[in-house]
Amino acid sequence: MSAHTMNAAIDRETRTREPVLIVGAGPAGLSAAAELGRLGVPATVLERSDAVASSWRGRYDRLRLNSPRLTSALPGSPFPKGTPQFPTRDQVVGYLEGYARKHGLDVRFGVRVDRIDPGAAAWQLATSAGQLTAREVVIATGFAHTPRLPDWPGRERFPGRLLHSASYRNPEEFRGGDVLVVGPGCSGMEIAYDLAQGGASRVRIAVRTQPNIMLRQAGGLPGDYPAMVLELLPKRLADAQAALVRRLTVGDLSKWGLTPPKEGIFARLERERKAPAIVDIEVIKAIRAGELDIVAGVESVDETGVRLVDGTTLQPDAIIAATGYTSGLTPVVGHLGVLAANGVPQIHGGPAAAPGLRFVGYTPRPSQVGRVGRDARRAARQIKREIAASR
Repeated sequence: MSAHTMNAAIDRETRTREPVLIVGAGPAGLSAAAELGRLGVPATVLERSDAVASSWRGRYDRLRLNSPRLTSALPGSPFPKGTPQFPTRDQVVGYLEGYARKHGLDVRFGVRVDRIDPGAAAWQLATSAGQLTAREVVIATGFAHTPRLPDWPGRERFPGRLLHSASYRNPEEFRGGDVLVVGPGCSGMEIAYDLAQGGASRVRIAVRTQPNIMLRQAGGLPGDYPAMVLELLPKRLADAQAALVRRLTVGDLSKWGLTPPKEGIFARLERERKAPAIVDIEVIKAIRAGELDIVAGVESVDETGVRLVDGTTLQPDAIIAATGYTSGLTPVVGHLGVLAANGVPQIHGGPAAAPGLRFVGYTPRPSQVGRVGRDARRAARQIKREIAASR
């Protein structure tokens, strides 16, 4: 064998052993690493925080999964016996910690990925630990990554406390206060109920866009089960059935300021990637009982208080903006032409968005966590095939 041939063989072997780099140690990143490991492909997970499941650790105390444990487990790793139907925040964190240990995952903590650029033969990652290189990269930082706080005119002059729901933990510091929660999504509704139960003197929910509402559980049946069936139908039929379910389980809340939107759950999910507000029946009862007041959307915030789009003015002690998140991907990969206008990857869920670059975990849908695991398995199989083809 010539020296040239030998060097080429060594180079090919080196490329096959080069670890896949995965960005993010949440459910998507951990399951991608585990699935690659199962296929004999080494992978290293880069995580900006000091622990796995950092996003889950930072959420409010009352948080539970909207989907049941049976459909929320990652491939081959059921939740421990005794876990309730809808695992709590801390149980999800414990589950993901155990998952990383079980699969012996290589996670490098404290490594922030700032930008990814194409190189001559591999991707170049500019990180807080220096430049890293990999031929295969999986980005799994999630669509709910960076809190989005509306740029309300005058907000810097608001005399009370203004925070994003990502910073809310529990109602203790809001006892006796007048709190305005902005946003009627899952977090907004649940945080508002938490505040009302925790001693806030008044709780209002500001609604600009009427939400589609589903119960987390109705008649003992998790809402995810029928949703998973309905999403297989044409959008028009699925939305009609979902509207019927809402009438039967949630009822008419028009008297309290919540009217069913014209656009159904599945049409909005496809158009905006916006999931319905999934709540417990206790939240609906609290709205009907007047414990949670529904008001119009926020127009501006200043030293005089809050002005709503209907002209009403409020003087709350605190504003909690449950106004969602962005993917946070624009500074990292926005220059590569792989993102849609809303900052979410145009191609994700397994297929490559660019040669050797994949995104996993960017579609809100029923049984999100469990299905992220299946997307990770699909991505791992494709990466394995690409590596084999390069030999």
